[in-house]
Amino acid sequence: MTTQVQPDERNWLDELRTALTHDFEVQTVRLTQLTADTGDPGEAHTQDALIAATRQNLNQISDALRRIAEGRYGTCERCAAPIPRERLEVLPHARFCVPCQQKRAG
Repeated sequence: MTTQVQPDERNWLDELRTALTHDFEVQTVRLTQLTADTGDPGEAHTQDALIAATRQNLNQISDALRRIAEGRYGTCERCAAPIPRERLEVLPHARFCVPCQQKRAG
């Protein structure tokens, strides 16, 4: 489902796309550093957790950028309702509106 974007929303989306792209670049550098760092073998579990979290961040950012490009950003993937801008400002990678997210979380 494609949503119509108003001019003021387009500016916000452009700024968000820029910020997400920057975050993606930062997280990519971080992942490169984490995977190249041999570090202390006793800290391997911590490094593994950091790598997993960084990969998850990259996936979330990438998915949000794809939804923006496809015109689906800000629409709940479950019920197709608009996701409030306030939620997207806090969680730019949000895929679901709050009620649907709560149902998913159980």
